[in-house]
Amino acid sequence: MYKILQSTIISILCDQLSKLSMLYIFDLPNVGKIDVFPPYLQFTMAWNYGVNFGLFANSTEIMRWVLIIIAFLICLIVIRWSLLEKFGSMGLIFCGFLVGGAVGNAIDRFFHGAVVDFLNVSCCGISNPFAFNVADIFIFFGAIGLILFSGKQNKSD
Repeated sequence: MYKILQSTIISILCDQLSKLSMLYIFDLPNVGKIDVFPPYLQFTMAWNYGVNFGLFANSTEIMRWVLIIIAFLICLIVIRWSLLEKFGSMGLIFCGFLVGGAVGNAIDRFFHGAVVDFLNVSCCGISNPFAFNVADIFIFFGAIGLILFSGKQNKSD
């Protein structure tokens, strides 16, 4: 359980510190866009009121609270699964990453009414219209890690 808690806290801190710096140090809501490594990386302010790619973004205030509750329910289910199945160390760490990313986005919904997205990555002549955040990275790698490290062969860690 300690490994889940530790990686959850690390991912929440990384996520929230990155978002707070975008909001209050770089003033991204007013600046709009900062070219970091053009055309590959830009900080582009985007408030995500929905879920992935803005799905459910035009929904009511109730949806905001439903999404917060769903995020915490999924976190509880994933934690319970990892403990019941006795994942190895790596599985527990990746579980914490996924949970921390989900909690980081839920914190945004609670305090801001929307998720703070700011990372925009484009490559190879394709301009990406979507932005994401550090929590999304933790969710993605947490899910991939759970796929790779949740099996019985990894319980010996």
